[in-house]
Amino acid sequence: MSRAMLFALSACLVLAAAYASAAEQPQSLTLRFGAETRSYSAADLLARADAATISIPLDSSYGKPMTYRAVPLKGLLAGLPVHGADAVQAAAHDGFVAEIPTALLTAPGGAVPWVAIDGPAEKWPNLPGKSASAGPFYLVWEHPERSRIMSEQWVTELDSVAGVRSPEKRWPQLKVSASASGQVRHGMAAYVTQCLPCHQLYGAGSGTMGPDLGRPMNVTAYVTAAGLKALTRNPRAVRFWPAMQMGGFSTKALPDADLDAIVAYLQYKAAHAVGAN
Repeated sequence: MSRAMLFALSACLVLAAAYASAAEQPQSLTLRFGAETRSYSAADLLARADAATISIPLDSSYGKPMTYRAVPLKGLLAGLPVHGADAVQAAAHDGFVAEIPTALLTAPGGAVPWVAIDGPAEKWPNLPGKSASAGPFYLVWEHPERSRIMSEQWVTELDSVAGVRSPEKRWPQLKVSASASGQVRHGMAAYVTQCLPCHQLYGAGSGTMGPDLGRPMNVTAYVTAAGLKALTRNPRAVRFWPAMQMGGFSTKALPDADLDAIVAYLQYKAAHAVGAN
């Protein structure tokens, strides 16, 4: 095969990959609450009367100030039976599923959630270390410090928002006994917020990006506490493979107290029967 033919073939493969990547991105945003379902294209959202330009001083996913055209999530939820659900699942196209208490979306004076839209006028940059942007839909927060919004509650490639029962009600295997220590109870809450979006635990959870940390064996049975903490802080310093997706958690994104509590919670779950109340 000539050099020209090889060049042409390479160009075709690059274009095909680009088209495949574009096709893989969510083309609409779906809201599901009770029996009601609504779907919006990017054009639908940008045409809304409540669409606005917002500035985020420090975007959690990009790690820098960002400006977006966005619509308030509270406006999108208007008229839906939101109060029939005590949590929402914010699901991304790549299998990441954040579990967010409904109260965080509606609390007066709290953090303000927006759905940012990567429109045609100005394309967002790729995420750090990634080959794609956070769009076309992205759940972002104004004033995240008001409600202690964590990094895993910023949802890139947002595909759907659904009203659900809280994780503990849907998956009893996440629970701990009433006699469990305060650190273990703290760890359960931190796990739901920070780990459950990617990692199921004994089959509990909807995220599919990472392995189940309870099955077929609890992770604390084959990784030491120190190893788990090192893996969480800097995964590539512990183990690496080309398709690895997990990024490290800084102490700002996941404080040491939260990480210690998560490890204590996993150790507790290893020592108790799954589903124990």
